[in-house]
Amino acid sequence: MQIEKIAGLDVSRETLERLESYLALLKKWNPVINLVSKSTLEQAWQRHFVDSVQIFSIAPKGLRHWADFGSGGGFPGLVCAVLAKELSPEIRFTLIESDQRKATFLRTVARKLELDVDVRSQRIEQVAPLHADLISARALASLSKLLGFAERHMGQGGHAIFMKGISFREEISESLESWRFSYEEYPSVTDPESVILLIGDIERV
Repeated sequence: MQIEKIAGLDVSRETLERLESYLALLKKWNPVINLVSKSTLEQAWQRHFVDSVQIFSIAPKGLRHWADFGSGGGFPGLVCAVLAKELSPEIRFTLIESDQRKATFLRTVARKLELDVDVRSQRIEQVAPLHADLISARALASLSKLLGFAERHMGQGGHAIFMKGISFREEISESLESWRFSYEEYPSVTDPESVILLIGDIERV
């Protein structure tokens, strides 16, 4: 088996080909639905796919249910589902995307790549509690709001992974006024000004 390396993660050639097929679908659909901004489409591999792959490396081991909020074009949730098909096939994924057209795109990619993914075209607040082991989100909302979503949908002992930009320290300070939580910071491999926060022990103050 030929092994490829993406963001420090070893994957098979078959997994890389699935991600390349996904990229081709993104480029085909984007002019109609605007899944990612036009300015990033030509750099989509690095800006969106590699950016999402790094999440999988940070995720805790032993997961059974991964929920991704505001999935949009599938970053990071659907990319991680592609990786899990090879590396952790026991994980089931739930992607929440309220935009019906984007949800249709996510279902199309999942079907073509034969992924175990449940796409819900609802608002996060309207979805029944998911009791997920891990919750992820990228460029969706403030940290404080994300913690509220996590409190609703996280199972006991679960974690959240949130991708944050340059103002992440201010967001943490603001969130600590309403929440208690533990967290670890990981530098982003695609943006020196961004971080990935692995968060646990979430409690409302």
